[in-house]
Amino acid sequence: MDAVVKEITDAQWSRMTAAGLWRKGCPAFRDQLRRVEMNYVGFDGKVHRGVLVVNTDVTPSLIRVFTRLFEERFPIRRMEPMEAYDGDLNASLRDDNTSAFNCRRPNQINAPFKESPHANGRAIDINPYENPWKDLRTKSWSPSAEYAARTEGKGKILKDGLVWQAFTAEGWIWQDIKVPDYMHFDTGYPSVPFKGASTAAPSTSAEATPAG
Repeated sequence: MDAVVKEITDAQWSRMTAAGLWRKGCPAFRDQLRRVEMNYVGFDGKVHRGVLVVNTDVTPSLIRVFTRLFEERFPIRRMEPMEAYDGDLNASLRDDNTSAFNCRRPNQINAPFKESPHANGRAIDINPYENPWKDLRTKSWSPSAEYAARTEGKGKILKDGLVWQAFTAEGWIWQDIKVPDYMHFDTGYPSVPFKGASTAAPSTSAEATPAG
């Protein structure tokens, strides 16, 4: 998988702040975030290079998870940091983009961002099109209802399946809310420093909005 962990460069940080991914009040600071570059198997069966921005405390765990997914050839559509979409969550979801850190703007689906796993860099959304979430505000699936049924399928996440096993073995939690959010794994809500599977924060969320 050839994972490489880097500090956030000045150039990337400028793009992130310009896109509104980080602003005053967001919980994860630049020195707490890492850029993880790694290979993944695409839906075309070929090896591609992707990037995730995550909190430094989940980086070793995340690399172990994605190493297993790579070795088992679980397909991922694309893997771009959110500044590639100018911070537009809906655009990233529609593009079936796997992403992690995002201190979402107030007009986007979000938990309170101080507590938000995504805003703390401790959450990831995988293949959103194949693994949608249920938006109770509109009573619809986002980004699409096409693959809402939890049946076997390419790039889908199922309970007890490969992706579920890889993440939960590391102490991550699947769809950490009351409504379906099949794309989403995090290390607990509200988000706190992650120390591994045995100390993963228990979920106390009772929100009907994404764990953020």
